[in-house]
Amino acid sequence: MPRDRLSPALARRVALAAQGLGRPTAAPGSTSVGTRQLTGLVDRLGLLQIDSVNVFERSHHLPVFARLGQYDRDALDRLVFAPRGRFVEYWAHEAAILPVATWPLMRWRMRYHDGRWRADEGSWLSTKPEMARWLLDEIREKGPLPASLVEHDADLFPSPTRTGPWWGWGDVKRGLEALFRVGSLVSAGRRRFERVYALPDQVLPDAVLGVEVDRADAHRQLVAHAARASGVATASDLADYWRLKAVDVVPALRELHDAGVVRPVTVDGWTSPAWLHAEARLPRRLDADALLSPFDPVVWHRPRAERLFGFRYRIEIYTPQAKRVHGYYVLPVLQDDQLVARVDLKSDRQAGVLRVQASWRERDLPVDVERLAALLGRAAAWQGLDGVEVVPRGDLAAALGSAVEASGSVAGSGSGSVAGAGSGSGAVLD
Repeated sequence: MPRDRLSPALARRVALAAQGLGRPTAAPGSTSVGTRQLTGLVDRLGLLQIDSVNVFERSHHLPVFARLGQYDRDALDRLVFAPRGRFVEYWAHEAAILPVATWPLMRWRMRYHDGRWRADEGSWLSTKPEMARWLLDEIREKGPLPASLVEHDADLFPSPTRTGPWWGWGDVKRGLEALFRVGSLVSAGRRRFERVYALPDQVLPDAVLGVEVDRADAHRQLVAHAARASGVATASDLADYWRLKAVDVVPALRELHDAGVVRPVTVDGWTSPAWLHAEARLPRRLDADALLSPFDPVVWHRPRAERLFGFRYRIEIYTPQAKRVHGYYVLPVLQDDQLVARVDLKSDRQAGVLRVQASWRERDLPVDVERLAALLGRAAAWQGLDGVEVVPRGDLAAALGSAVEASGSVAGSGSGSVAGAGSGSGAVLD
């Protein structure tokens, strides 16, 4: 029977199931995750957010590990960064990988940026038209190029690189990014994680280049995808998924409701109306163990994370060390349908150790430290590391350190499993 009211627990399970969490994951050594599974997951989520920080692992790799378990990161990169493949980059949520078929749905955003910047007399596109033409001609003549190679040929427009505004980018990088935003350039994969720029007709198929989608239709399709990937969500949640404006989301939701794609529901404790996707599963229980990236769709919209899980999340990468509360690169820990802890992780590749630099309980929620220790062991194996080391910082560190030690042998013992946190305090010191 249709449900008009969801409990908070059911809303959590609906949201997590829609994200592909709570399914069996591949164990260390497994080869069960291939191209079909990777492609299916990116299609389900709609996008993978990209971020350059890799103190533990790059952000686009982490949602896949959380949902599929052990997989080959290089295989994912070959898939999503192929120059003429099924995926392309654009500013969809933030910088993100998305299916090539979604690219036409972003054209309204490209046109918006183009019109806004050309109307601004101080913008790069307004002040550097000759250089914009030169950049496009350079890539037309030489083919797809990263910014570092374009800069070598930029003698006609000399400027110091890595200086000045825009995060220290030189004019070449600023120009390439501006042209990328307005759709004059697209991504042609990455080389050593540096974006490669191309003209659209150099990498995108004619079937995609020929698709024209008006703003209203694009928003309807984007909101429909966000609703399916969210399971149950408020209008603001759906807007944030693709960074849309409420003025466009509200009419799209009305049309999707009329078409039977979503229906309004009430979630106990939520102050805003919610929308349930017609295909959403309503699980009675959900068994999940996952480490969530700060840029995972489950938690990237902080008000939604707080509303769903009571989890107040602030990334502290840019906070001075002395002012950090939980750590540098802190990942929420999902057990079943709750975020029960948070861990600050670092892959020390030189030492061959996954270091838990801090570990914290979340409010008064129970934490199964044995399950968490096993999950960290799987994460270390996936990273190609010898074990796990728990640093004695945080109110979960002692218990987690003991559980890590009990779950496997100490790093360097030769067993190649989970490195323990020494005896006594349940933690090892460097």
